[in-house]
Amino acid sequence: MIELEGVPELIDPVMVAAFEGWNDAGDAASAAVAHLDREWKGEVFAALDAEDYYDFQVNRPTVFMEAGVRKITWPTTRLSVVRVGGDKPRDLVLVRGIEPSMRWRSFCNELLGFAHELGVELVVILGALLGDTPHTRPVPISGTTSDPDLARRMDLEETKYEGPTGIVGVLQEACTHAGVPAVSLWAAVPHYVSQPPNPKATLALLNRLEDLVDLRIPLGELPEDARAWQLGVDQLAAEDSEVAEYVQTLEEARDTAELPEASGEAIAREFERYLRRRDINPPGGHATADGGDSGSFRRDRDKDNPGGLTRPPKPPRTDDEDEDTSED
Repeated sequence: MIELEGVPELIDPVMVAAFEGWNDAGDAASAAVAHLDREWKGEVFAALDAEDYYDFQVNRPTVFMEAGVRKITWPTTRLSVVRVGGDKPRDLVLVRGIEPSMRWRSFCNELLGFAHELGVELVVILGALLGDTPHTRPVPISGTTSDPDLARRMDLEETKYEGPTGIVGVLQEACTHAGVPAVSLWAAVPHYVSQPPNPKATLALLNRLEDLVDLRIPLGELPEDARAWQLGVDQLAAEDSEVAEYVQTLEEARDTAELPEASGEAIAREFERYLRRRDINPPGGHATADGGDSGSFRRDRDKDNPGGLTRPPKPPRTDDEDEDTSED
C-alpha cells in the first residue's frame, strides 16, 4: 500500500507520463510533460527509489554545488500534481523520468500503485519515434490503445504493433491488465534531424493531448519556437542538395498518402482548436517506425553540423508501403 501524505483529493485525475531514452526521439515527449509541469507549476510529491531501477553506469548521477555544498542528483522518476482551473477544473498527475534500466514490471506496478491511490481515471503515455516524415509538414501523431472500447470512444487506433518495445509499451500493457484505461500518443520525428530539442513535435503532442482530455493547455513560446526550429532546418537542408532532394521526396510521398485525409471532419477539428485557442492564447538511440534502433541515423552536433542533420540514404519506396508509424 502506497501512502500519500500532503496530496489533496484530486478532481477527475489523468496521469500523463513520458520517459527519456529510447521512447523519446528529439526529447519531444519528455519536453511536453516538462512544459505542463512548468506552465501549471507542478508540485513534486513522490520519487521512485533510483537504486531499484537504474544502472548508474548507464544513467550517471550528477554533482552540483548549492550554497557552497556539493550535492548529487540521482536519475529517477518523479511524480507531480497540477490543478487545471476553468469551468471544469481537474487534476493532472505528471510522471517524468528516464526509461528504467531494470525491473520494468516492478517499476510499472509502482506507478500503477500511485494511480490507484490517487483515483486516476486515465493514463496517457507520451512517446516519440524516428520516421520517414518531412520536417515541413504537420507532425504525425498516432493515438493507440489496447482497449477496443476505448479506441471506439476516443477515436483511437487499436494497436496491432509487434516488435521491440520500450517502457511506454510495457506500461500501457500493464495498465490494460490492471483494468486502468491507457492511451499512448506517439509523435513521428524526422530521422534526418533527430537532435533535440524538437519543439514542433512537442507542440503537436500537446495539441493532441488537449483534444484527448478536453483541456486548454497554455502553450507559451512553443508555437514561436516551433516556427524558428522549422526555419532553421529549412536553412540547413537548403545547404545540402542531397538532403533537400530527399526532403522533397518525403513531402511528395506524404502529400500523396494524406490527400484523402483532407476531409471536412479534419478541417472542422482544426477549426475547433483554433476557436478554443482564441480565448486563452491571444495572438541514445530512439524508437523508429519499424521498432528498431535509431543509432545509424544519429550524428553528434558540431560546428559544421549545428542542426544535427544527417545525410539520408535514398531507400526504395513502393506504392503499398505501410505508412503506420505508431509503436506500442
